[in-house]
Amino acid sequence: MTTKFVLYMLVSVVVIWSMESININAIFKKKRVTQARLFYFFLTISIVYLVTNFIYDLYLNL
Repeated sequence: MTTKFVLYMLVSVVVIWSMESININAIFKKKRVTQARLFYFFLTISIVYLVTNFIYDLYLNL
């Protein structure tokens, strides 16, 4: 396994754990559960990507 893959897995767990503290349904209209879940999914994927690349680039430049 590569370093970046392991980093993706670790960061994914941390981001999903931290995203559970946000009440995302309060932001959306009622009866828009599917859209709220899709937004939550894409937001989580985006944060995982950004954080992983930041840590990996920081690791390479040290």
